[in-house]
Amino acid sequence: MKSVAIVFRHAPFGTTSGREGLDLAMLSASFEQQVSLIFTDEAVLHLIGGQTPEQAGAKDYLSALKALPLYDIDTVLVCSDSMQLLGLKASELNIEAKVVSADVITKTLQAVDEVLVF
Repeated sequence: MKSVAIVFRHAPFGTTSGREGLDLAMLSASFEQQVSLIFTDEAVLHLIGGQTPEQAGAKDYLSALKALPLYDIDTVLVCSDSMQLLGLKASELNIEAKVVSADVITKTLQAVDEVLVF
């Protein structure tokens, strides 16, 4: 089984990269690839609840994050440095994710077959 890590680095609105990365993650998982999601930098904002993308003129793809367990996407990592920089706490995340250090993210990236950055 091929393993893929999808790294999200950009804020949820303003570009389509987050939606495209999430679509790819679900598509890859449906073809029985082992998918890990990693949120760093401003991308950690994808995981904060209570957002209304419609007010920003965007479609709500963030609600699809709650479907990750249906696709057997169990590894969702969030950079602790990014969380701290943005003043966020783990309790603010709207899905189950592990807040980890940069070292853990590096080891995860080294262990997979392919890394894709969005």
